[in-house]
Amino acid sequence: MSPDEAWAATLDALERDLTADAPTAWAQPSGLGPVPRALVGRASRLLVAQRDRMSTLETERRQTLEHLAALRQVAATDEPRGSVYLDASA
Repeated sequence: MSPDEAWAATLDALERDLTADAPTAWAQPSGLGPVPRALVGRASRLLVAQRDRMSTLETERRQTLEHLAALRQVAATDEPRGSVYLDASA
């Protein structure tokens, strides 16, 4: 496989993972060398897309934490239902 083909396959895999619901585990490929000139633009666009996705995920993570905090505050005001004490001597 030529360096161009190896890089194209690597970029294909990264692009698939970017839009997948459950991305695959990724390990840094070895022996690729520098990005071929013909693929620099594609690699740059992929990098921007990955950064955008990371930003979106971080926003969603923050919102989820805020929602969980709100739910915990509501749950903290609930009075216990049922026994509060357990008779362990019996």
